[in-house]
Amino acid sequence: MVAHFQKLTPQAYLNWEQEQELRYEYVNGDVFAMTGGTISHGTIALNLATALKPHLRGSGCRVFNSDVKVGITGNGPFHYPDLSVSCDERDRPATQFIEHPCLIVEVLSPATEAYDRGGKFAHYRTIKTLQEYVLVDADRISVECFRLNAADKWELTHYLDGDELELASITFRCPIALLYEDVQFQS
Repeated sequence: MVAHFQKLTPQAYLNWEQEQELRYEYVNGDVFAMTGGTISHGTIALNLATALKPHLRGSGCRVFNSDVKVGITGNGPFHYPDLSVSCDERDRPATQFIEHPCLIVEVLSPATEAYDRGGKFAHYRTIKTLQEYVLVDADRISVECFRLNAADKWELTHYLDGDELELASITFRCPIALLYEDVQFQS
């Protein structure tokens, strides 16, 4: 949903958004309200963040939740992924957004899945530090990890029930079941 009829400059967006109660993504001068997710969506994101935090402690890497926006460049677009990790010193002093994540995770919802797979992934792929982009299905046990290989090509690894998820960008492994702990699927 577009929040403004008038296009905003990147700086006008950053200033305006600080005064808003809701979070808004910014693409080409337009702002889009971020809607709430389902309980499953929130549980999955929290489960992964909870597993990553102790793993990253002392490593110089930081895990961020959906309250932290990622700037594709300093002038946008600006997105709010469900989870991101930055190990880059240039993000340490950041106060409004990070620009150098190595890992981005989106938990899929019917309303955003096409954009998460298409336009948003196209934006994310231009981030030079990004090594992995992970899409987690909230309706069934299924995780897709797009990983940048040595030839600078994005390779897909699909994880299903019983598999162990590997996030090579941060040297992390866990049973996929950990992401879905306490998630109730619709019958």
